Amino acid sequence: MRVLPILVILLTAMSPVAHADVVASSPAGFVSEHQLTIAATRARVFKALTDEVGGWWDPEHSYSGNAANFSIDPRPGGCFCEKLSDGAVAHMTVVFIRRDALLRMIGGLGPLQAMAVSGSMTFELTDAANGATQLRYRYAVGGYAPDGMSALATPVDQVQMGQLERLRRYIETGHPEIVRAH
Repeated sequence: MRVLPILVILLTAMSPVAHADVVASSPAGFVSEHQLTIAATRARVFKALTDEVGGWWDPEHSYSGNAANFSIDPRPGGCFCEKLSDGAVAHMTVVFIRRDALLRMIGGLGPLQAMAVSGSMTFELTDAANGATQLRYRYAVGGYAPDGMSALATPVDQVQMGQLERLRRYIETGHPEIVRAH
């Protein structure tokens, strides 16, 4: 048994840098909230969040299998889109933007898109100590699902926390994946 990799995983999971939680859940919807401290300015975080989404988005959570096909047009009515070889996917629509401070989009990601549900996803950036940025994320999802929305809350929350961690690693290291020592 390799103790060091397990220890690294446990310490990462207990890190005070990131916090995620499903703060509300019912058959009608759920709210997922996350907080991360990112060692970069708000301008850098906002640029990576919007202009460089293809650099950090997990291709496992795409229709094309290629994160480079993602883009966010950071203006009201702008599209969080993904190019396909034979078309495109509009994942979400930008409804509020305050450069270097706030991005809000509406819509449903992944399997939520095909359901009678919608969500409001907000990224709020504030200054933190030592030139870092505090990212506060909130995804409120509501609507109809035959078996209710509660069962979707934890899986959606986990995927989104994974995406935010990839964003943080991309900004801080230039690589979204976890680099493991051999």
